[in-house]
Amino acid sequence: MDEQELRALLKENSAFTPSAERSGRMEYRRAGKSGLVLSRLSLGLWHNFGSVDNYEVMRSMVFTAFDNGINVFDIADNYGPTAGSAERNFGSIVSRDLAAYRDEMIVTTKAGFPAWKGPCGTGGGLKHLTASLNRSLKNLGLEYVDIFYHHRPDPETPLEETAYALKRICDSGKALYIGISNYGAALAEKMCALLREMKVPFVLDQVSYSIFERTCEREGLLRLAREQGFAVTAYSPLAQGLLTDRYLGGIPEGSRMQKEKYLRERFSEEKQGRIRALNELAKKRGQTLAEMALSWVLREDAVASVIIGASSAAQIRQNLQLDTAFTAEELAEIDKIAPAEESK
Repeated sequence: MDEQELRALLKENSAFTPSAERSGRMEYRRAGKSGLVLSRLSLGLWHNFGSVDNYEVMRSMVFTAFDNGINVFDIADNYGPTAGSAERNFGSIVSRDLAAYRDEMIVTTKAGFPAWKGPCGTGGGLKHLTASLNRSLKNLGLEYVDIFYHHRPDPETPLEETAYALKRICDSGKALYIGISNYGAALAEKMCALLREMKVPFVLDQVSYSIFERTCEREGLLRLAREQGFAVTAYSPLAQGLLTDRYLGGIPEGSRMQKEKYLRERFSEEKQGRIRALNELAKKRGQTLAEMALSWVLREDAVASVIIGASSAAQIRQNLQLDTAFTAEELAEIDKIAPAEESK
């Protein structure tokens, strides 16, 4: 049986048949000056894809995303819980339902945060990055990932070693493109220079970016991306849910903020007042607060994609209708409500 026959067989045996109109439902952007094309929304698997979560809900979320033109699925070696389980669950969904469409999908993973016990289970060294990607490919059941990220800077490992490890990985064919994550502008510039010198297809820096978190603006990362020909992907564009209507009336029962102390510490009456003011502006624009917040991040041409998390297919559908056109008055009002210099 050749590959074409195998793909036809997989389509026949899958419970999922995506819409033929899926690519027409999404806007796509280049990853900098590369040939890689990303949907402006990516589905993040940080939460709700672990060993403790409902597998059928995961499937429905992946199906809904793909059916609406989302082609980027963002994972990391430590996503779960437990670490690695998000990769295994997503890999199972791809194998069972989406293997015939692998060529349409941009699958990413990352390494750098603690993912297994022992001194080699974290960092930016050649050993950890190589071992992590091998584990990830096994978990995913894939021969390669489209983008492999170094998940965070490692001050204990020379930057040159991390760059060399990423080159080795790319040269091996186990990753097509290379990205970095949580690298500020100064360190990103150094890594970009190293990777460019090594002829590595470095395309993305993934950072936290939202109306409430503008460090990448203040540091000049967006400007650097334009100058150097890479792009930015934004995670937490909704500020861990603050930029939704969920917290307009306070902290709801059963929410992540109620359960996680570090999130509660970010919430206050003053912050709630800002959220309500932004919500009023969103209403004037004919959007929900979440739609406006995502649109605001995507207004930047240096941003190739924003990563959304979800706990249901319905939440994904709620984030699809975006309008990235803002008037100068609207942008000034957002800056007044949530000044860039006060973001954190």
